[in-house]
Amino acid sequence: MSDKTSNQSVFRTSRLEEADGDGLNPTSNRTMGEIIAARFSRRGFLRGSLAATAIAATVSPMALMTAGKAKAQTAKFSFTEVEAGVDATHHVAEGYDADILLRWGDAVFADSPDFDPANQTPEAQARQFGYNNDYVGFIPIDGSSEHGMLVVNHEYTNEHLMFPGIVTVVDGKVEVAPADRKRVDIEMAAHGGTIVEIRKDGGKWQVVRDGARNRRITSTTEMELTGPAAGHDRLKTSADATGTKVLGTINNCAGGVTPWGTYIMAEENFHGYFIGELPEGHPEAENYKRYGVPDGSYAWGNFHERFDVSKEPNEPNRFGWVVEVDVADPNSVPKKRTALGRFKHEGAESIVNKDGRVVFYLGDDERFDYVYKFVTAGTYDENDRAANMNLLDEGTLYVAKFEEAGTVTWMPLVHGEGPLTAENGFASQADVVIETRRAADLLGATPMDRPEDIEPHGDGRVYVMLTNNTRRKEANAANPRVDNAFGHIIEINEEGGDFASTEGRWEILLKCGDPSVAEVGATFSTETTRNGWFGMPDNCAVDSDGRLWVSTDGNSPKATGRTDGLWAVETEGERPTSKLFFRVPIGAEMCGPLPTPDLTTFFVAVQHPADGGDDWEGFGRPSYYEDLSTRWPDFRDDMPVRPAVVAITRQGGGKIGV
Repeated sequence: MSDKTSNQSVFRTSRLEEADGDGLNPTSNRTMGEIIAARFSRRGFLRGSLAATAIAATVSPMALMTAGKAKAQTAKFSFTEVEAGVDATHHVAEGYDADILLRWGDAVFADSPDFDPANQTPEAQARQFGYNNDYVGFIPIDGSSEHGMLVVNHEYTNEHLMFPGIVTVVDGKVEVAPADRKRVDIEMAAHGGTIVEIRKDGGKWQVVRDGARNRRITSTTEMELTGPAAGHDRLKTSADATGTKVLGTINNCAGGVTPWGTYIMAEENFHGYFIGELPEGHPEAENYKRYGVPDGSYAWGNFHERFDVSKEPNEPNRFGWVVEVDVADPNSVPKKRTALGRFKHEGAESIVNKDGRVVFYLGDDERFDYVYKFVTAGTYDENDRAANMNLLDEGTLYVAKFEEAGTVTWMPLVHGEGPLTAENGFASQADVVIETRRAADLLGATPMDRPEDIEPHGDGRVYVMLTNNTRRKEANAANPRVDNAFGHIIEINEEGGDFASTEGRWEILLKCGDPSVAEVGATFSTETTRNGWFGMPDNCAVDSDGRLWVSTDGNSPKATGRTDGLWAVETEGERPTSKLFFRVPIGAEMCGPLPTPDLTTFFVAVQHPADGGDDWEGFGRPSYYEDLSTRWPDFRDDMPVRPAVVAITRQGGGKIGV
């Protein structure tokens, strides 16, 4: 999700993903930008492992880039980079193939119906690959990098790109026909996730459609609530008096794969699915205000009462969680693990700590919200998968507080500690996790600029993607620049390389944007070409060689003169050098960067191609089913644009990027 305020969509579901308004954090906690600004003011620039990456706002970035030429590092990436730009198709580095693996509507099972965009049904969509693929994970079968289970999140739906005949444009005014029950049910079936067996055959990946573990998860799949909030009165509804059973998962953005081989789905912008008004004086009113509920971007509540808060006031408390799915059993009940907190989860990447506990890093993707981590109470047993299956029900959830001295403190969100008491409305740990945001507010956590994907590195480093935040009233309100339109990346070094530590240090790894424009203040190295810089970091991956790859969301003809893509980022020099490896078609976001363990394949997800109305080659008008800016990837008049997962391999075989 990105901050595309320069070209905000006329379509509601796109606006939900593009911009969340001014942010919902009511606190006066010092923002990350204020902390960065104070640190720069006090120290000029920082010395240490990433000395020249934290550059004072008062110093010309181009002058500093010139001064850094003598210390340029040898890049670990040897591919010929792609030329940045904008057009209707995708582009990959020379010497590589980018093959379409799965598109919206493709068969997931041997008996799945053929995709017929003009005659869609909920029943067909439930047997087909869903819409807007985001997170991509790979779980090897028998340790193989050429045979495994692909797991893919389907974050949300764009009705104007999916359905024919519902958009009219007269004299520049756009109207969308009201949704009916069938259209809503198709959208609900297009949400969730796909689990599918894939195999490499002759150097090319194929879907095994008769795979015994293939599965579609949708917004109506039965799930179980576990952990401290399970069974609480605030999670009970007329359909579930136990407070432990939920139908479905929605708005799954990034995610993760656990060390024991389960699939993590992270629920993000759940607020957009609810309509109605709470009864006057309802006790959840302040809770929902902090999360933006109800937003009404979708019409589901007109046909399914559970999405109308006036009829089911507790239903929103049943979303905003991390969901764990056992891919080994296609009949298993997915579990919403409430111990990891309730907020707008971007993802949940994990690492096994040196003491055997497992640490998950979590971003709350909204302006002025927080960075979290969860440390399991139990330890991981690589020889006993069954013993690991409930590790996510017990542990400690922490929220980050960043200090201008360069330290970060992880504060526990534990009932009874500090302000998290009954006097402040927290009667138990259930209340703490249901109202995670308010609990973090009271602890004084640091409001961040859209914390999205957070990826741990094996040596104790952690990379935090901060996409952007243009909702700034003052120059130093929340970023070291006047306006953080292009985002930045923070590197945390956990104390002693211990991911479970409650202390660490932080540096700015990279301030993004065009380094040729001095006032932008970008900090790419002098070795970065005009194609290599980017804005709006969103997701990332650390490959098995320890290299960082960053995908973006928000680059566009108006914002940066280029589409989103996947960049290889060399982190070991004085300042990062970045190279463009893959770029998406017009209107698309780059999601789910995932290298296989042997680095011979990179899976990427191209989400919402053709969305928006960017001024590209005169296409300064809304893009919708009948008048699309691209018909990627089929480029057929009888096929709409289709989000898809792409498998990138090196021609002739070999490792990616070297």
